[in-house]
Amino acid sequence: MTGTEKPWLTLYPSGVDEDIRSEYGTLIEAWNARLARQPDAPALAYFDQHCSVRETDAMAEALASALAERGVGRGDHVGVYLQNIPQYALVLLALWKLGAAALILNPMYRGEELRRLIVDAEAVGIICEDDGIEAATDATADTTVRWVVSTSARDLQSRDDTRVFGENPQRPEPAPDGDLLTLIEEHRGRTVPPLDLTADDVALLTYTSGTTGPPKGAMNSHSAVLHVATSYARWTDLRPGDVVFAIAPLFHITGAVVNATMALVHDTLLVFAHRFRAEVVLDVFAEHQVTTTVGSITAFNALAEVPGASREQFASLRALYSGGAPIPPATVRRFVDRFGVYIHNVYGMTETSSAVIGVPLGAEAPVHEPSGTLSIGVPLPGLTARIIDSEGQPLPPGEQGELELNGPQLMSGYWRKPEVTEQTMPGGRLRTGDVAIMDEHGWVYLVDRLKDQINVSGYKVWPREVEDALYEHPAVLEAAVVGRPDEYQGESVVAYVSLAAGQSVEPTTLRAFVKERLAAYKVPRDVHVVAGLPKTATGKIRRNVLRDRTDA
Repeated sequence: MTGTEKPWLTLYPSGVDEDIRSEYGTLIEAWNARLARQPDAPALAYFDQHCSVRETDAMAEALASALAERGVGRGDHVGVYLQNIPQYALVLLALWKLGAAALILNPMYRGEELRRLIVDAEAVGIICEDDGIEAATDATADTTVRWVVSTSARDLQSRDDTRVFGENPQRPEPAPDGDLLTLIEEHRGRTVPPLDLTADDVALLTYTSGTTGPPKGAMNSHSAVLHVATSYARWTDLRPGDVVFAIAPLFHITGAVVNATMALVHDTLLVFAHRFRAEVVLDVFAEHQVTTTVGSITAFNALAEVPGASREQFASLRALYSGGAPIPPATVRRFVDRFGVYIHNVYGMTETSSAVIGVPLGAEAPVHEPSGTLSIGVPLPGLTARIIDSEGQPLPPGEQGELELNGPQLMSGYWRKPEVTEQTMPGGRLRTGDVAIMDEHGWVYLVDRLKDQINVSGYKVWPREVEDALYEHPAVLEAAVVGRPDEYQGESVVAYVSLAAGQSVEPTTLRAFVKERLAAYKVPRDVHVVAGLPKTATGKIRRNVLRDRTDA
């Protein structure tokens, strides 16, 4: 395409161009190149311990040998049921050495919620933490899973921070099929024969959240994941020696790709700290001098709520990005004022192998004046984006429609769901289901999800617009808006808010505050002040739960 068809190219930072591609064909090829370049450089850090590139590769080779003995091979799916611990990186590398794909599993899933993913993916094995052995064993009964291997979150560190691991030093018994580090030691020195993988081999099998229907397994190929890891690294000015902190859960596409995989295939240090705990994260920032990370805005809100949080803890950060949900402009302003660090928006989906739209590093996202929405950025290298109408026809700049994407970052399709794949990707273009606007410069503004629109007496109300107005109030920490059935006007607007520490405000005050900023039909009929809003494991506010609560 020409520059006029991609006006956003003029907004690219210096050194970033449209044709960024990795020189490697697969993720393991990129890892092997790193091993050859800097074998003794640090690759992984977990509290007080570090692991070099050479040692990381030796452990991954040993683990690959152990898994090969259990029959794992090219095209197989192995469930990774772990929190953010260094074993995650070892498992990814081991599976890619075997040509297998990592089935990304949320370690908070239990019962049928976990089992249906394992069954659908036809997983051959599961690697879990010690506290997930029972859940994994129960969920895999009478399935294709042949073994369950466990690992301890206390391994590969010696600090044993009680804020992370608790007071009890006792470790549960490992899974009957073995402990991961024991298997590594038993197979140390062994290697697996290199495979002739292709760019189209699947690296990750990542299931959608299911908030818009039954979960579907997105097949993220080596090529797609490597393209995102490469383009996002250039976009964020990733440099040799940088420190990447895995703040986003690695069981989410954002954490798996633009935290973990990006760091693994570049000459950087990947830092882990188990589950997100705000006070621990601030200590990690300071101790390891973190230079870049990406996480949900709810995580950054939590950091801001920690007593004593200061600019010093953020001083080393050069690139701070937030994905998973758009950021209200007021939240960005407050964060900059307090910590001196600008939070850049980034947008991606499971189906896009993570980040594909983002605010250029060093730039401040513009606000769409008619809606007050902060831009999520511009398309990253290789991506084509456009706004289409209900008939699939492109709309001119400034018009509201569905965001459609195309490029090498897209998934290969949904696992064993060709009809759903065709519906979601007609002609190979991804229909995101997100309502958006693109201006004449290429800035994209996310309005909302199509399904979340509220119809008040025939007037369209987008929850995001009302939420952004609520975020302008200094007492509001988080806000969510949903529609409630209304006999007279079809639906009415209902808001749920949680408050910042030490703040108090009456619902009537918040209604009046919104009324000063928005049309009368957009003002919430009811405002509920609650202790906290329901969220997914990755920090997204669950409007569907609030909608069910409102309908009850």
